[in-house]
Amino acid sequence: MRIKIVNTSDNALPAYETTASAGMDLRASLEAPVLINPLERAIIPTGLFIELPLGFEAQVRPRSGLAARSGITVLNSPGTIDADYRGEIKIILVNLSQESFTVKHGDRIAQMIIARHEKAEWDESQELNSSERGAGGFGHTGTH
Repeated sequence: MRIKIVNTSDNALPAYETTASAGMDLRASLEAPVLINPLERAIIPTGLFIELPLGFEAQVRPRSGLAARSGITVLNSPGTIDADYRGEIKIILVNLSQESFTVKHGDRIAQMIIARHEKAEWDESQELNSSERGAGGFGHTGTH
Protein backbone atom coordinates (compact mmCIF):
# COMPACT_ATOMS: atom_id res chain seq x y z
CA MET A 1 0.00 0.00 0.00
CA ARG A 2 1.26 3.48 -0.86
CA ILE A 3 0.35 6.41 1.41
CA LYS A 4 1.05 10.07 0.70
CA ILE A 5 3.16 11.67 3.43
CA VAL A 6 4.57 15.16 3.97
CA ASN A 7 7.58 15.36 6.29
CA THR A 8 8.39 18.87 7.54
CA SER A 9 10.99 17.59 10.03
CA ASP A 10 14.57 16.54 9.36
CA ASN A 11 13.82 13.06 10.76
CA ALA A 12 13.63 10.02 8.50
CA LEU A 13 10.19 8.81 7.43
CA PRO A 14 8.55 6.26 9.73
CA ALA A 15 9.79 2.78 8.85
CA TYR A 16 9.38 -0.81 9.97
CA GLU A 17 12.42 -1.79 12.06
CA THR A 18 12.17 -5.50 11.16
CA THR A 19 10.45 -7.46 8.40
CA ALA A 20 7.75 -8.69 10.83
CA SER A 21 7.12 -5.34 12.58
CA ALA A 22 3.48 -4.23 12.66
CA GLY A 23 4.26 -0.67 13.71
CA MET A 24 6.51 2.12 12.47
CA ASP A 25 8.28 4.36 14.98
CA LEU A 26 7.25 8.02 15.15
CA ARG A 27 9.90 10.57 16.13
CA ALA A 28 9.65 13.88 17.96
CA SER A 29 10.09 16.99 15.83
CA LEU A 30 11.16 19.64 18.33
CA GLU A 31 12.98 22.97 18.25
CA ALA A 32 13.85 22.54 21.95
CA PRO A 33 13.63 19.61 24.41
CA VAL A 34 10.33 19.14 26.27
CA LEU A 35 10.38 18.25 29.97
CA ILE A 36 7.49 16.07 31.17
CA ASN A 37 7.29 15.93 34.95
CA PRO A 38 5.67 13.03 36.83
CA LEU A 39 1.94 12.73 36.06
CA GLU A 40 2.13 15.53 33.48
CA ARG A 41 1.35 15.24 29.79
CA ALA A 42 2.66 16.98 26.70
CA ILE A 43 1.64 17.09 23.05
CA ILE A 44 4.69 16.28 20.95
CA PRO A 45 4.73 17.17 17.22
CA THR A 46 6.16 14.77 14.64
CA GLY A 47 6.33 17.03 11.57
CA LEU A 48 4.34 14.39 9.64
CA PHE A 49 1.12 14.80 7.66
CA ILE A 50 -0.51 11.82 5.93
CA GLU A 51 -3.31 11.08 3.47
CA LEU A 52 -4.80 7.67 4.22
CA PRO A 53 -7.11 5.88 1.78
CA LEU A 54 -10.78 5.55 2.77
CA GLY A 55 -11.38 2.46 4.89
CA PHE A 56 -8.06 2.80 6.73
CA GLU A 57 -6.93 4.43 9.95
CA ALA A 58 -3.55 4.99 11.54
CA GLN A 59 -3.36 3.83 15.16
CA VAL A 60 -0.86 5.53 17.47
CA ARG A 61 0.38 3.30 20.27
CA PRO A 62 3.03 3.43 22.99
CA ARG A 63 6.53 2.04 22.50
CA SER A 64 6.93 -0.82 24.96
CA GLY A 65 10.57 -0.03 25.82
CA LEU A 66 9.80 3.62 26.59
CA ALA A 67 6.89 2.57 28.80
CA ALA A 68 8.83 -0.15 30.62
CA ARG A 69 12.05 1.81 31.15
CA SER A 70 10.73 5.33 31.72
CA GLY A 71 7.00 5.14 32.43
CA ILE A 72 6.23 7.19 29.30
CA THR A 73 3.13 6.16 27.37
CA VAL A 74 0.58 7.49 24.87
CA LEU A 75 -2.30 8.95 26.85
CA ASN A 76 -5.17 8.19 24.46
CA SER A 77 -3.89 4.80 23.39
CA PRO A 78 -4.56 3.78 20.80
CA GLY A 79 -4.98 7.16 19.22
CA THR A 80 -6.82 7.16 15.90
CA ILE A 81 -5.89 9.16 12.82
CA ASP A 82 -8.84 9.16 10.43
CA ALA A 83 -8.52 9.02 6.66
CA ASP A 84 -9.86 12.57 6.27
CA TYR A 85 -7.47 14.18 8.80
CA ARG A 86 -4.82 16.35 7.13
CA GLY A 87 -3.24 18.04 10.14
CA GLU A 88 0.11 17.27 11.72
CA ILE A 89 0.38 14.01 13.64
CA LYS A 90 0.98 14.91 17.27
CA ILE A 91 1.44 12.49 20.13
CA ILE A 92 -0.03 12.98 23.62
CA LEU A 93 2.61 11.59 25.97
CA VAL A 94 2.10 11.14 29.71
CA ASN A 95 4.74 10.50 32.34
CA LEU A 96 3.50 7.82 34.75
CA SER A 97 6.84 7.53 36.51
CA GLN A 98 8.18 9.24 39.63
CA GLU A 99 10.94 11.03 37.68
CA SER A 100 10.95 13.83 35.12
CA PHE A 101 11.55 12.81 31.52
CA THR A 102 12.97 14.90 28.69
CA VAL A 103 11.83 14.38 25.09
CA LYS A 104 14.47 15.44 22.59
CA HIS A 105 14.28 16.08 18.86
CA GLY A 106 14.47 12.79 16.96
CA ASP A 107 13.48 10.59 19.92
CA ARG A 108 11.27 7.63 19.02
CA ILE A 109 8.15 8.41 21.04
CA ALA A 110 5.35 6.17 19.71
CA GLN A 111 4.53 3.67 17.01
CA MET A 112 1.97 3.89 14.24
CA ILE A 113 0.04 1.00 12.74
CA ILE A 114 -2.00 1.29 9.55
CA ALA A 115 -5.20 -0.74 9.86
CA ARG A 116 -8.25 -1.43 7.72
CA HIS A 117 -11.61 -0.79 9.39
CA GLU A 118 -15.25 -1.39 8.57
CA LYS A 119 -18.15 1.04 8.59
CA ALA A 120 -21.06 -0.25 10.68
CA GLU A 121 -24.75 0.27 10.14
CA TRP A 122 -27.01 -0.16 13.14
CA ASP A 123 -29.84 -2.70 13.04
CA GLU A 124 -32.02 -1.45 15.89
CA SER A 125 -33.70 -4.27 17.80
CA GLN A 126 -35.62 -4.91 21.02
CA GLU A 127 -33.43 -7.86 22.05
CA LEU A 128 -30.12 -9.58 21.35
CA ASN A 129 -29.39 -13.26 20.78
CA SER A 130 -28.02 -15.01 23.85
CA SER A 131 -24.38 -16.13 24.06
CA GLU A 132 -22.29 -18.29 26.36
CA ARG A 133 -20.72 -15.18 27.92
CA GLY A 134 -23.89 -13.15 28.19
CA ALA A 135 -23.40 -9.88 30.08
CA GLY A 136 -20.30 -11.06 31.98
CA GLY A 137 -17.46 -8.55 31.94
CA PHE A 138 -14.77 -6.88 34.01
CA GLY A 139 -12.97 -10.07 35.04
CA HIS A 140 -15.95 -12.39 35.15
CA THR A 141 -13.78 -15.36 34.12
CA GLY A 142 -11.52 -15.02 37.20
CA THR A 143 -7.92 -13.98 37.74
CA HIS A 144 -6.14 -17.29 37.07
